[in-house]
Amino acid sequence: MVSLIEKNQLDSFIEKNPSWIIDNKTIKKEFKFENFIEAFGFMSKVALLSEKIDHHPDWQNIYNKVKINLTTHDKGGITTNDIKLAEAIDKLINS
Repeated sequence: MVSLIEKNQLDSFIEKNPSWIIDNKTIKKEFKFENFIEAFGFMSKVALLSEKIDHHPDWQNIYNKVKINLTTHDKGGITTNDIKLAEAIDKLINS
């Protein structure tokens, strides 16, 4: 069962992943690529990850930038699924 994460868990995640920003009940990050094709390729990979985890981002793509916001709407905040997806996205970008 998915549950909201505790403040200390969120603080620990942000300490380990300072490029993610807490914004109200969301964690967010902006990615910048060389061009649109790279940005779109990244989004395709994240889409496959999201399907595998069964948790989907709110996101926006403008040319070579991808903005990702993670929250669990039906729980009203940040859950373990958001952290799991954020970590998977970072692993993808760092591989």
